[in-house]
Amino acid sequence: MEHTSPSSSAHSAASQRFRWELRNCRVRRGLTQRALADLVRFSRETVAAVESGRRFGSHEFALRCDDALRTGGRLAALWPQVAAEQLAADGRRGPRASEPAPLAPQQRGRRDARDPAAVVDAIDELRELIGQVLNGQPDPDDPERPAGPLDDQR
Repeated sequence: MEHTSPSSSAHSAASQRFRWELRNCRVRRGLTQRALADLVRFSRETVAAVESGRRFGSHEFALRCDDALRTGGRLAALWPQVAAEQLAADGRRGPRASEPAPLAPQQRGRRDARDPAAVVDAIDELRELIGQVLNGQPDPDDPERPAGPLDDQR
């Protein structure tokens, strides 16, 4: 998840379209921001910040939302234009490597530590997992996770 805010003076067309599609699809499916956040394993604050334009999303965020909202890839299709706008808005930080192609399922978890976007995404995923552990939520990727000491304290 990129933490760079879109320009507050004028949001670009692709960013506005992405935010509108995200919110519209979420509402049509009858999901709250919290419910969508739980499905895509990002925080409710992240979903709210992307929908409101306080943050850009990430390619991974778009892919997960497409899956959860069954959009047929609408958000991921908008992503290249949003990423270009993000790069333009983030010009003060200097050029970044373009976002890598999505990883195959067997490669997820293996990332190039030299890619700043991959590092930011990994940190955000780690924050989400830590939040789930602290809140006692099971890891959705590990349905057979044994009960731990935190599970007995509820």
